[in-house]
Order: sequence, then C-alpha cells, then structure tokens
Amino acid sequence: MTMRRAHRLAFGYLLAATFAFGAQAQTTPPSGSTAPAATSVAPAPPTAAPLPTPRPDDKTLKAAAIPPASYLFSHVALPSVGKAMAIGYYPRGCLQGGVELPTDGLTWQVMRLSRNRNWGHPELVKFLERFAPSAAKATGWHGILVGDMAQPRGGPLPFGHLSHQIGLDVDIWFMPMPDHTLSKEERETISASNLVSDDWKHVNPKTWSTADIAFIRTAAEQPEVERVLVNAAIKQELCRTQAGKSWMSKVRPWYGHNDHIHVRLKCPPGSPSCRKQPPVPGGDGCAAKDLAYWFTDRVLHPKPPKHPKPPHVLTMADLPAACKAVLAAPAKGPQ
Repeated sequence: MTMRRAHRLAFGYLLAATFAFGAQAQTTPPSGSTAPAATSVAPAPPTAAPLPTPRPDDKTLKAAAIPPASYLFSHVALPSVGKAMAIGYYPRGCLQGGVELPTDGLTWQVMRLSRNRNWGHPELVKFLERFAPSAAKATGWHGILVGDMAQPRGGPLPFGHLSHQIGLDVDIWFMPMPDHTLSKEERETISASNLVSDDWKHVNPKTWSTADIAFIRTAAEQPEVERVLVNAAIKQELCRTQAGKSWMSKVRPWYGHNDHIHVRLKCPPGSPSCRKQPPVPGGDGCAAKDLAYWFTDRVLHPKPPKHPKPPHVLTMADLPAACKAVLAAPAKGPQ
C-alpha cells in the first residue's frame, strides 16, 4: 500500500468516526438533562444504509501517522543549506550541508548512481579525493570504485545499511577501476569481487592478492580514518602476514564486507553534535580471542529465531532533534 493511500484510508477512518460521534451527540441528551417531549413526525422513507468506511489495520495507521525516517530522507534529492555538520551517531543521525562526490574522477568512479548516495560531509569527499590516487599508486590499479556514501541529507537508508547516516562512512569495492568510463547500466549491474571462500573461513586464493593488502593498508594509514571494516576471513589473512603493524589496529572484522572495505572517518571539527565512536582496542586485533567469535557456528551458520521480533523502524523521534530542521531546510544550490 502506498503512503498516499495509507493517508487517505486513515483520514477516511477518522472522518467517519467524527461523523458517527457527532450523530450520537445530536441524538443522545446530555447526562442529567430531560429529553424534550416526543412529537409526531412522519416516518422517513427507508434508504440503504451507507457502508462503513473500512478501518485500516494498525500497521497502516501507524505508517500513515508516523512515516519511517528512511522514507523521508530517501525522498529528498538535494542537501540542506547550512554549515556542513555531521549530526548524531553513525547509525542514528543526519547530515547538514552535505556535498556530492563527482561521479567520475581521474582515479575513481561512483557505482549504483540510481541510489543517489554519493553524498557526504566535505571531509569525506576530501578524503576520497586524496585516497583514490594514493590507492591507485599503492595497488597498481587505474583507480577505485566507490559504493555507498550517504544520502543528500544523511539519515536512515531504506535498505543496505544501518550506518552511513551522518556522512562519514563510505564503501569502496575490492575491484580495480577499469581503464574506461563505465556506462550507467554497467554501474548498476557489475558486482564487486568476493574475496572470501565458500566456507567463509578463508580468503579465496583466486581473487585475493597482495594488491588488496596495499589497498586496505593505504586506507587504514590515513590519520582521519576511525576504522576500516572487513570480513573476518580477510582480517584473519591480514593477521597471518601483517601482524604487529600499527595500522592493523584500525582494521576490524564485521559482518559482510567480503567484497568491499567500509571506511569510517572520525568526527570532524565543527560538528559538536557528532557522537564519537569508542576508540579501537589496543593491539593489532590478531589475538585468537579477538577472532574466534567470528568463526563460530553462531556467526557462520545462524539459526533463525523461533519467535522473531520485527525490526525497530527508526522514526524522526529516534534521531537527534536537529535532524527535523535538516529535513525541513531549503535545498542547497549548485556549488
């Protein structure tokens, strides 16, 4: 059911209820009063009773009254006016004054253009403009392929990520940029390279290479980077060959991330409402206890819950109060 139809149904239900209440108020005397004497009135001709307005279910009423924040933010095509600020926490916030990463650069191309997620805080765009040529030089690639960043005003996304909300997260594919400009269709259909084997316990020797190590290292060595998220099998392989390196502390295992790295920047200056992520634990993250969890059956082969709970859908009430102003602000013009 579309949002517009949900609103119509909810409004119709409330309108019918109002009329019903008004009719009752006109025919029922107030408590403690005496009804006027009955008078002889000719009976009205019988008419067909109108059908009651169908009552939407609770889910429809809730959706009509309180739309998900992801719906609201994903339907805004341009960033807000105002000083650039990351607001809130990585998985619960928004972005004021976002800027767009150009879809093509000398050493990068943006993928999945239909999603309109190549926006971020200016510091994220500057990072990518510096990182792309550095990564190309370190790996021998022509350049990098950039996946999701954030929506024009950040906020929750309707699919794909829980984070990427404050303009400081970016996915960069484990795939070299080709030597030609990709078409729009290619950017929508090409898939990134999976570097992990079918058992999810090791890297795939057919797709893994030393260039991938250089790619990850170059990202983790940047001072503004908070974390670089990779699949646990990739972290395990890095521990086999790169243990003890200072940059390894930023490379953390996380669910998925078998075909891309997720780079997260620190809260930038000038964003007082940006909530910092707790610092990474000390050491290189290669201790057996640090990796063991990721190779348990609980993670590799999770059992569906007997009584699954519906996921919590974020609404504007779940976000920082400033996000309401960001969403309602005028759009920023071309730069």
